[in-house]
Amino acid sequence: MTDALLPALIQQMTTPAFYPHSVIEPIQVIQTHISYVLLTGEYAYKVKKPINFGFLDFSTLAKRQHFCAEELRLNQRGAAELYLEALPITQDGDRFQLGATGEPDGTGEAVEYVVKMRQFPQSSLFTEVFDRGELTEDVLEQLARVLADFHAHAETNDYIRSFGQVAKIRAAIDENYEQTLQYVGGPQTQQQLDETREYTDRLFAEQEALFESRVAQNWIRECHGDVHLRNIALWRDALGHDKILLFDCIEFNEPFRFVDVMFDIAYIIMDLDARDRRDLSNRFLNAYLEQTGDWEGLQVLPLYLSRQSYVRAKVTSFLLSDPSVPEATKQEASTTAARYYRLAWEYTQPQQGRLILMAGLSGAGKSTVARQLAQQRGAIHIRSDAVRKHLAGIPLEAHGSQDLYSAEMTQKTYDRLLHLGITLASQGYTVILDAKYDRQPFRQAAIEQAIAHHISLQILHCTAPIAVLQQRLQQRHDDISDATADLLPKQHMDDFSPTEQPYLIELDTTQDLETQLEKVRK
Repeated sequence: MTDALLPALIQQMTTPAFYPHSVIEPIQVIQTHISYVLLTGEYAYKVKKPINFGFLDFSTLAKRQHFCAEELRLNQRGAAELYLEALPITQDGDRFQLGATGEPDGTGEAVEYVVKMRQFPQSSLFTEVFDRGELTEDVLEQLARVLADFHAHAETNDYIRSFGQVAKIRAAIDENYEQTLQYVGGPQTQQQLDETREYTDRLFAEQEALFESRVAQNWIRECHGDVHLRNIALWRDALGHDKILLFDCIEFNEPFRFVDVMFDIAYIIMDLDARDRRDLSNRFLNAYLEQTGDWEGLQVLPLYLSRQSYVRAKVTSFLLSDPSVPEATKQEASTTAARYYRLAWEYTQPQQGRLILMAGLSGAGKSTVARQLAQQRGAIHIRSDAVRKHLAGIPLEAHGSQDLYSAEMTQKTYDRLLHLGITLASQGYTVILDAKYDRQPFRQAAIEQAIAHHISLQILHCTAPIAVLQQRLQQRHDDISDATADLLPKQHMDDFSPTEQPYLIELDTTQDLETQLEKVRK
C-alpha cells in the first residue's frame, strides 16, 4: 500500500508500471535524511530530496541534476559495477515517466533526476561480512590494495591540495567540538573534550610544516570521503569472482572529499577498533602503507582517527536532542556516543615508542614473526623489500634487477628504514624494521640512533636450519621479496658484537611461534 505521506513522485515509483523492466513486489522505499532509495529487485533508484543543510544543498532542480551526475562520476571510480546512469524524470499531467539519458520517454522538460544503480544484497556489506566472522585478514589485505589503487588514481591539483591547509582542516575539527558542548556531562566528559582539543590545538600550532609536506607530496586528493565499513561491499560478478567495491562516496561537499588519504583510511581503522578488532585494523593499516609507501602519513593518522570517531559520537549524540526519539533509543545512543567520544580521546593520548629490528637470513621467518608481533602490539611493520622497491619506483610485485640490490641501493634502503623507524618511534609508535640486518654497521647505526633519541630497542634474530630456509624459499609465492633458495650460499650474518648483546633475542622459528614471542614480551 502506498504511503500517502510520500511525495507523489515517490508514490508512483513504488508501482511496477513506472519502470521499463520487471520488478520484485513490493518495491521497498528506504528513506534517509537526504534521499529516497527505491529497491526494485535488480535495480535501485536514488532520488535526492530538495533540501539545504548548508554543507549540502539539493534545493534546486539544477543542483540535483548536477549532484546526480557527480554521484555517478565519483562512484564509478570505486564501484562502476553498481553505478549505471543518471536519468531524468519527466511529467505528463499527473503521470511521471522515467527517461533514458538525454532522451526522455515522456513529454516536456525534466522535473527530477535519479541515479540508477544495480541492487545488491545487504549481506554483501562489510558490516555484515564482519558480523558473520568473514572479514578475514586476507580480505582486509585485499581491501588495502583496492584503496591504495583508488587513491593512486584519485585526482589532485592546486585547488584540491588547498584543502590540506591547516586553517581549513582546523575549522572543521573545531566545529565538531563546538557542536558537542551541550553533551558534556552526558556521553562526553569535560576532561576528554579538553584533552582531545588540547591535542589538536597543539598539533596545528606546532606541526604546520607537517601538513604543508602532506600538501607538497600530493597526499591531498579527491578521495572517497566516507569509506567506512558500511560503504564497502564484497561484490560477486557473473563469473563468480569476488570484488571489493567502494560506494556512496561524498559527492555533495568538496571539503569532505578533498582530504588527506589518511582521512580516508581512518574510517576503516576506527570502525574495526570500535568493534574491538585492533588486530584486523593493524593488518589493514600495514598492508595499505606497504602498498603506498606513505609511512610518513602515520604522523597525521591519529588526528583523523580521532576526528572520525568524534564525528560518529557527535552524530549519535544528536539523537539525544530529538524529542521524537524514544527514551530507550536515547539510552542506547548515549552509551554508543560515550564509547566513540572515549575512542576519539584515546587516539590522542601519548604512547611510548619503541624500535624492533628483525635480523636473519632469507627464509628465516622474519616477516612471519614480525607480522604476528605487529598485530599483538599494534606495531608498524616495515619490510625492506617494500622500501627498496618504493625507492626504486617499481611496483611491489615486479622482480627487481641486479641494480636494485647494489651496495648503493642497499645503503639507501637501510637509511630509509632507520629514518622511518626513528621518526615514527619518536611519535609513539612501536616500529618493526623487517630486514636481514646481516651487517653489523646497519645494526650499530640503529643502536646509536635509538640511544640518541631515547628509544627502546630490541633485535630479534630469527634462525632455522639451512634446509628449512631452502624449503621455505622454494615454497614462497605471491610475495614481494625477490629472495630465492640459490641466494642462500651467498648470505651470511656478521657476529653480534658485545655492544649488541644487551638488545639481542634469539628466536628459533621452527618452534612454536607463540612460545618464541613470549621471549619478546618478557
